[in-house]
Amino acid sequence: MNRRFIIEMGSGSDLHGQDHGKAALRAVKSALQGASLGVLGLDPGLRDALHVKVTVGVQNPDAVDRAAIAACLPVGHVEVIVVTGGLDVTPQPGGEPIVVASAAIEAFLPDNPGGYRAV
Repeated sequence: MNRRFIIEMGSGSDLHGQDHGKAALRAVKSALQGASLGVLGLDPGLRDALHVKVTVGVQNPDAVDRAAIAACLPVGHVEVIVVTGGLDVTPQPGGEPIVVASAAIEAFLPDNPGGYRAV
């Protein structure tokens, strides 16, 4: 059974350009800044056992390049899920909408890989 041992959240935006993919990537990078997976240095086998689930919310999920999101994760078997979420802020007259994305990164390990137990 896999158990989640870390979750980090982040948000990102695109102020000019209405690029949902750019905002999503910034949200994921924001979440990564708070994550430290020091346990992976304890046993090289943990890197192979790691499952990383990335969930990103934007108003236009089809505009997000899932492969680009997965490529910015440094380790693990990565699963990227993009859902309708985030926020497109209504522009001022003559302005552009601001695109805001939210992201959650979850890391899972199986119980007892290499003698360790995720609780």
